[in-house]
Amino acid sequence: MLSAIDKLLLEQIAGLHDVPQGAYNIRKNGEAAGRATSVNIDIASKTDKPGINVTVKPGTKNESVHIPVIVTSSGLNDLVYNTFEIGEGADVMIVAGCGIHNSGKDKSQHDGIHEFYVRRGARIRYVEKHYGEGNGTGGKILNPKTILYVEDDATVELELVQIRGVDSTKRDTEVTLADRAKLVVTERLLTDGNEEAFSNISIDMKGAGASAQVISRSVARGSSKQDFAFDLIGRNACRGHIQCDAIIMDNAVVISTPRISARHQDAQLIHEAAIGRLESQQLLKLQSLGLTVQQAEDTILKGFLK
Repeated sequence: MLSAIDKLLLEQIAGLHDVPQGAYNIRKNGEAAGRATSVNIDIASKTDKPGINVTVKPGTKNESVHIPVIVTSSGLNDLVYNTFEIGEGADVMIVAGCGIHNSGKDKSQHDGIHEFYVRRGARIRYVEKHYGEGNGTGGKILNPKTILYVEDDATVELELVQIRGVDSTKRDTEVTLADRAKLVVTERLLTDGNEEAFSNISIDMKGAGASAQVISRSVARGSSKQDFAFDLIGRNACRGHIQCDAIIMDNAVVISTPRISARHQDAQLIHEAAIGRLESQQLLKLQSLGLTVQQAEDTILKGFLK
């Protein structure tokens, strides 16, 4: 039975108002809170460690899998290992993410290690959202690690979002691309107060004709700190583009460390980074339309992170 807090967290991280249709696995406070499978998508518990195995049959089309995690217990330290087998030619959407509600004095932490095997010609869209709330003094900590092996002609779209309220996060993303494999990453991150966020994205383009695009947008407010590290490696005739844009406010700190490594004469790699403050002309224009300073700032930031 889902409580009102559970449903609020699910809405924030997965757009759910109740138990989803189709295949799903809901994890609450380190335990299974609900599961369903479909004809083409199987979800089974691991037998050697905490976590699940998600198997999508070859050729599966227009189906989705929801695997949200909610934490409402203060002092919980949860760790899971999830493995995804995406069959040849499949086309599915996977909605993950974690929401923490901490009203206590002890830290609540969830670490998720997700390993994907995306077989030849398959396509997945993977959405992972993180959110924290609660009036306790205990920390809300999220550390996701995503590892993807993308076979020939397969496509992966990653949408990695931190909405708000996460005190500390370390996000590691590692991707290996085979021949003509395609990767598109969209990262959106918001920090405030004394929150800290570290994001490491490493992409190894081993295959001929592989391509990768990363768009990272972030807003740092208060005294928060953001640290981004990008590593784009081209080992064959391939194309890669990383764009990192950040808005910095108040006493925040933003660090962006790019590295692009061309190890083949036909590897075409580009990195762009920009860090700046809100434009005063934009603020004045919105204020002239009747918005307060705070409303003007929120409007600009919402559009930037959209």
